[in-house]
Formats: sequence, structure tokens, C-alpha cells
Amino acid sequence: MRTNWAGNVEFRAAAVHRPASTGEVQRLVAGSSRIRALGTGHSFSSVADTEGDLVSLAGLPPEIEIDTAGLAVRVSAGLRYSDIAPRLNDAGLALQNLASLPHIGVAGAVATGTHGSGDRNACLAAAVTELELVTAAGDLITARRDRDHDSFSGLVVALGACGIVTRLTLTTVPAFGVRQWVWADIPFDAVLTQFDHVTSAAYSVSVFTDWGPVRRAQVWLKHPEPARPPPYGWLGGRLATADLHPIAGLPARNATPQLGLPGPWHERLPHFRPEFTPSAGRELQSELLLGREHAAGALLALDQLRATIAPFLQISEIRTVAADDLWLSPAYGRDTVAIHFTWIPDAAAVAPVLREVEAALAPFAPRPHWGKVTSIQPAVVADRYPRMDDFRRLVREFDPTATFRNEYTGAFL
Repeated sequence: MRTNWAGNVEFRAAAVHRPASTGEVQRLVAGSSRIRALGTGHSFSSVADTEGDLVSLAGLPPEIEIDTAGLAVRVSAGLRYSDIAPRLNDAGLALQNLASLPHIGVAGAVATGTHGSGDRNACLAAAVTELELVTAAGDLITARRDRDHDSFSGLVVALGACGIVTRLTLTTVPAFGVRQWVWADIPFDAVLTQFDHVTSAAYSVSVFTDWGPVRRAQVWLKHPEPARPPPYGWLGGRLATADLHPIAGLPARNATPQLGLPGPWHERLPHFRPEFTPSAGRELQSELLLGREHAAGALLALDQLRATIAPFLQISEIRTVAADDLWLSPAYGRDTVAIHFTWIPDAAAVAPVLREVEAALAPFAPRPHWGKVTSIQPAVVADRYPRMDDFRRLVREFDPTATFRNEYTGAFL
């Protein structure tokens, strides 16, 4: 039986296809009444599930077309970021940011609004300037940011509801080196009272905490070269003298190098190396994204729930994301703070805790990550997206036969 990476979603598809060409994708779509694209399986929600046909794009030719002069790269939708990044770096280019896992597929990360961290770094989908997709009739169309204007902003983070994306063009920047330092044992009160100072301390910043009784945090700082770490005793913490894993007790060799060791952008911006199992391996994940202005209030609300959260949590990560104009991006229209939870792999035990967390954060109108576990009702989530009605009209235009609809998207549409 096919499941997602975590094993908490069992896909119900009648058949799973692995087409070897775009033409084959078109024929599959044209001949199916219900069909969905299956990425790398890193989503913890049922966003990719269907009782119809599943299509894995991993069998498409692994195209990576680099336009050095135009600072762009065109890639096959079945590729992972770990496939693309080294090739880009060899050509002297880089993506502006990466998620914590380089293992994830480009198309799936884009479709769900997945992000990295950094006050000035938007989600990964914001890099998309063009996408090619197969519509419900089996037609192949191309949408471009500079030509299709408003509708393009609805097609990028689209949860697979408008068609099956087969190629994407991403904007790039000149390649850059990064040094990574980890600060341990930072008093959590310093994070609460100096949040802006913490998140602006580097190009990409992640705050880790276990919400346990010892109110301490670990801060990962990723600086473009040349760089130096903050001064001794920064925020009352200590500079780590050995590489660390975000989750205590797990092997540090799985994580990207720290201690200020210089390296290319794609070997430092993610938290985990592509050759190792990311994160804990056995886990559930939730993430709630809210307006950055609510960061202190939201963290204080969670601070009151430590005794509830800690027994069921492996680690929590706090990051920032710059605003974008993509209709269904959780960072649409607002600079964002993202609060992530890596739970123990026990859905029944985690569910009531997650409900308490979401209730505590409800006053701040969080938008849950589309690919992670949530208990917030779909109607409530939909109301938090100002362009949701426009997105529904776009879906009707591109998929009038509901070919790409599944139970998950149907709840919003």
C-alpha cells in the first residue's frame, strides 16, 4: 500500500502512473475522470490523495535548462531541490532560498507554499516566473508572470487544483557562500522581547524550542560570506562548539555543517543533508503562519501551554517569511511568522494537543500550511485568504469537470 513519507496518509488511488513524457501525462489526464499529481510524499495532509489516478512525475526527463544571462532556470516538475541546486551552483547561480529539507520536490513545494526562512525571503513559490501545466482536457498550456498578470498569482500555489504542472521556470541570483552558526541555551524571554533583533541577525534564522519546562531556545544563523558570528554571550546564550541536530539526541551528521565552516548556499541554507533521512523520520508535522506583527502575542500564548505541548513534541521551529502576492500562499499579503511543530508519530495523542494550540492562536488568524496536519475547519481557513473567491473562479475556468478535485481541495472549493 502506498503512503506518504510519514506513513500517516494512505493513498487510495485506483492506479499510480509514472509517465516518461509530457505527452504521456496529457493522455493520462485526458482519459481520467479523477487524477492528481503525486510529489515526493513529504506532505502530512491528504492534499495529494485521490480515489482516481495518481501521477508521479519522477519519470519525466530530468531537464535542467540554465539561462545564466537571464538569471533563470527551467526544470522538470519531478525534480527535487537537491537535484537542481548543485547544477545551478556549478553555473554560478543560486536560488534565493531553500526549505529546511532539500529532499522535497520543486512542484509540490511550490503548489503548497512551502518556505525557508529570512525576514526578506519570500516562500519558494515566489521564485516561479513561468509554469507549464496540463489542463483537464489534456491540453498543455504555459502561464507567465510577465504576461498573465493576476491569474498567474492564482496558478502558482494552487494545490494541484488547476492542472498537473510539468515544468517550472525559477528566477535565480548569483551563487553565494554561507556560514552557519548555532547559538544554544538562549533564554526564551530574549526571543519574546527581542524577536525582531533575533530574526534580523542573519540572512536566514531559525529558532528551535521544545516548549519544555526549561525555557531555552536554540538559534540557527545562516550568514552569506563574508560573515562573523554575533559577539560572545549574544542574547545570554552560548555559541555551540560542535555540530548539532535540531532534535536533541539525533545524529548531528544528518544536519548541514555549522561552526562557521564556509560552504555553498545549497549546503548551508537547508538544515539537513540530502543524503540522510531528514528531521526525525518518524513524525507528524503541523505549521501555523500568522502576521508577523502577532509574533510576540502568539509565542506568549504558546509559552502558557508548555505543559500541554512538550510531552507530545519532538521540536518546534519558528521562522519568518516575507510577504508575497500568490493568492493561496500562507504569506499572501503579509510579512509572516511561521510556527512549526514536529510531533511524535501518534495521531490520536497529538490531535487534542493540536486543537489546543490552534485555539490559543485563533485570535491571530493563522493560516495552516497546506501540506501539514491541522484541525482548523476548511471554511475558517478559506476566510483567511482574501482571494479565495477569485481562486474558486480560476479553478472552474481551468478544471470545469472537477478532474483534479479531491476530498481535500473540495472542502475549500
